[in-house]
Amino acid sequence: MLYVIDTLGSGGKERRLVELLKALRIRNDFEAQLAVMSEDIHYKEVLSLGVEIHKIIRKTKRDLSVFRLFYILIKSYKPDIVHCWDSMTAVYVTPASKMLNCKLVNGMVIDSPARQNIFNKHWLRARLTFPFSNVIVSNSNAGLTAYKAPVKKSLVIYNGFNFARTENLINKESVREQLNVYTKYIVGMVATFWENKDYPTYYKAACLLLDKRRDVTFLAIGTDTDSPDSISLVGEKYLSNFRHLGKRTGVESYINAMDVCVLSTFTEGLSNSVLEYMALGKPVVVTLGGGSGEIVTEGITGYLVNNSDPDALAGKIELLLNDPGLCERMGSAGRQRVIEEFSVDKMVQNYIELYTRIILN
Repeated sequence: MLYVIDTLGSGGKERRLVELLKALRIRNDFEAQLAVMSEDIHYKEVLSLGVEIHKIIRKTKRDLSVFRLFYILIKSYKPDIVHCWDSMTAVYVTPASKMLNCKLVNGMVIDSPARQNIFNKHWLRARLTFPFSNVIVSNSNAGLTAYKAPVKKSLVIYNGFNFARTENLINKESVREQLNVYTKYIVGMVATFWENKDYPTYYKAACLLLDKRRDVTFLAIGTDTDSPDSISLVGEKYLSNFRHLGKRTGVESYINAMDVCVLSTFTEGLSNSVLEYMALGKPVVVTLGGGSGEIVTEGITGYLVNNSDPDALAGKIELLLNDPGLCERMGSAGRQRVIEEFSVDKMVQNYIELYTRIILN
């Protein structure tokens, strides 16, 4: 196996790949190497897996020499399967994979955009690479539909959560002390601050609640959530009830300290944040769209609300804060759903079955 990814920075697809590499390491029937197109390696455990890592770095955005470097790597390593994890690497590895007769697993479908056209670089890359891919893997049905992936080539393999991550957590009181939180409740959202994550709606919903009650602290965790642009979205009078934490390690301990977990987005494939929330037994409030409905069971594990509707988001958060019993029932149901449908073992087994089928055919 040759895995190819643009970066190993902090993110959902990166974590999925690392979990898969960790699982394959203990098998005798699979060997893997990894090609990364960035110096950024957030998940340092990959360095101790004994997996050979090739760094293929672009000198410019249109560095055509990268095609030749991938050709040399694939010709030298002779993998049975090349598995790319994003749209940029799909473009770079497709020519060499086809020229050298390697099976290509295209894993670029990790989101579910509402609109697709040739001006969307990912849509264009899909049109260029889908015809040459042996299998197109997505982490949601919604993603395959959005990209109009050929049905006969398409497969959904859901993200998998590794429950070892719930061990050795920092206790809730220590987290509260570290963050100087003295309110009764904590509500949080874990997501990078960027255009596809709807932090403005999350912040507006939080402020609506703070106009009614001051017993809640709201957390924002993820890259650039501590940036001036992020903080400026919250009015001065509410800031004491917010903690803009930026990029953090050990995010599971912060989630464990939350009473209600939120994900407000414009588009989503299958959110690793929501998996983490539910695996830690937390009730969730998530905006509709993409693969959210494939993981959240409405009224059972949490609530799904319309996009860009702070009133609806605030209403569901308050409903949960006012009913500890409901929080506990939804949290338990969510954890059980992750155990049954979204475990890392199930994800790995699905990938192994896919690879075996491709090789035998």
